[in-house]
Amino acid sequence: MKSLCLLAIVAVVTAEVYFKEEFNDASWEKRWVQSKHKDDFGAFKLSAGKYFDVESRDQGIQTSQDAKFYSRAAKFDKEFSNKGKTLVIQYTVKHEQGIDCGGGYVKVMRGDADLADFHGETPYNVMFGPDICGPTRRVHVILNYKGENKLIKKEITCKSDELTHLYTLILNADNTYEVKIDGESAQTGSLEEDWELLPAKKIKDPDAKKPEDWDEREYIDDAEDVKPEDWEKPEHIPDPDAKKPEDWDDEMDGEWEPPMIDNPEYKGEWKPKQIKNPAYKGKWIHPEIENPEYTPDDELYLYESWGAIGFDLWQVKSGTIFDNIIITDSVEEAEAHAAETFDKLKTVEKEKKEKADEESRKAEEEARKKAEEEKDAKKDDEEEEEKEEEEGHDEL
Repeated sequence: MKSLCLLAIVAVVTAEVYFKEEFNDASWEKRWVQSKHKDDFGAFKLSAGKYFDVESRDQGIQTSQDAKFYSRAAKFDKEFSNKGKTLVIQYTVKHEQGIDCGGGYVKVMRGDADLADFHGETPYNVMFGPDICGPTRRVHVILNYKGENKLIKKEITCKSDELTHLYTLILNADNTYEVKIDGESAQTGSLEEDWELLPAKKIKDPDAKKPEDWDEREYIDDAEDVKPEDWEKPEHIPDPDAKKPEDWDDEMDGEWEPPMIDNPEYKGEWKPKQIKNPAYKGKWIHPEIENPEYTPDDELYLYESWGAIGFDLWQVKSGTIFDNIIITDSVEEAEAHAAETFDKLKTVEKEKKEKADEESRKAEEEARKKAEEEKDAKKDDEEEEEKEEEEGHDEL
């Protein structure tokens, strides 16, 4: 046990944290560059939201203007490569406004990114995080490979409530990955299998063709089956019980014809019965060959330059809070950071929101009851007035 604890301590001590941002005070504005690519970007403000534990610890930057693009980014203290290392990107997102359409993802870029001109077309290494619009609720994991942005093929559903959630992306040096939400694994797999980064290992043989005599019909018509002579019957026949109305005038109404009814003897279209095809060979499968354009890449995970992170977002309804960003080469370091930030907030936040929701529900219920009582009282008063008026008329 002591050995395990020692190993854990050594792992954390030797871990390298490339970037950490907790937005504990107003100094964040000096570190985060506001893009000047356009002059009407939305503004971030410092906020812990409605429900928090320790305000200075739990505050982050919040989108503050509806129907706006947001573009702000920060440089790392030093540029680095993740060659031979694990890379962890982790941060928290709180859609306190009950978001209907908008992004909550980060873009992690090269060290030479021009943050003053940061915008939607700025190249990045990885785009990661939640994106919500209407019924679409997904976690983006987009990797840039040889200049092209490649989306993950698997669906990862993001959280869509109004509480804080922790998003973690782990890229491993063995070309595997893991996405965690609130510390729980949401997706794992291989970079090669779950993204279209490389050409297919195998392709259909261009020289192979299905033989002309290849029969894929499992069943065929029975050649000995013959349609019965009495099969052909009309689908509809004149109603034998119908009688010409007594007041029918052929000269005025035209020649009378009985209405048509379904023919009980109609059997539909005749088809011969099916039998097993003795020449059936199964579905022809196109043979595959090794793809000459495929070359394995053991460094799909690798980016030689990491050096900046930014929020490049569109939000219809503002109010999202971003916080607790860490980029490190250690899963344990990221978990330790979450334990000191997200884990301390989540329980208190949930309890406070549930209490506020219950108080709001009670207030709405009381308001509804009061409105009903006032409506009933008004109705009683009107009925009393009508009664008094009727009695007055009776006396006259």
